[in-house]
Amino acid sequence: MLPAGTFEGRVAMVTGGGSGIGRAIAAELARLGATVVVLGRTAAKLDETVAAIRAGGGRAHACAVDVRDRDAVARAVGLVVAEHGRVDHLVNSAAGNFRVAPEDMSPNAWDAVVQIVLHGTWHCTQLVGQHLIARDSPGSILNLGSTMASRGGPDTVHSASAKAGVATMTRSLAAAWGPHGIRINVLVPGTTDGTAGMQALHASSTGEGRDPAAAIPLRRLGTTEEVAHAATFLLSDYASYVTGASLTMDGGRSLGQL
Repeated sequence: MLPAGTFEGRVAMVTGGGSGIGRAIAAELARLGATVVVLGRTAAKLDETVAAIRAGGGRAHACAVDVRDRDAVARAVGLVVAEHGRVDHLVNSAAGNFRVAPEDMSPNAWDAVVQIVLHGTWHCTQLVGQHLIARDSPGSILNLGSTMASRGGPDTVHSASAKAGVATMTRSLAAAWGPHGIRINVLVPGTTDGTAGMQALHASSTGEGRDPAAAIPLRRLGTTEEVAHAATFLLSDYASYVTGASLTMDGGRSLGQL
């Protein structure tokens, strides 16, 4: 947990901020002093996030936007800059995923996930990066990754492929934008309790009565708060020499069963 005021005077945009990990990161950024703008497709969920942050004394605003729509993202970035004067940090947490055998996957299923995860991340990242470069100001960007990007996902080929693209995009942009003082990293959470991904991907694969933590060396699930603490570290000046990195926090799950 970082000191209070770590992000004072900063403005952060968080996609997928209406629930789960995105909501937790937005709340922690606000607790640490940032003005937070949460983006997502469902206005009601965004309003819940904003209300919770404001109830705790934080500064937050909602912006309903579909990250697949580049023009809509451009308008959102423009509105944030017009209202707050700047964007310092971006978190790409918007995602979509579901299980399907690859031979049965429809073109629409592929496009739906890749458009959100890969194209949406690119739209937000490039537009915020352009703003930071034009403003001649340092900033930091964090992409949410997946262990599937490195080990594969037999029944989530669309998401695994998109997340692999995000990982390579991150390293490429870290090299390209480092001279501008822009840092960009990937955070790879494992099975995280209370998230849509946990419900959609793990509940159906664990079997009736099977403990999903059994395959995790630390023998428990992660929490959204733990992910938020790691995320804010990577975004903060405490990680000022970290760029192009990927931090996996999955309780050792990717190491295999012990």
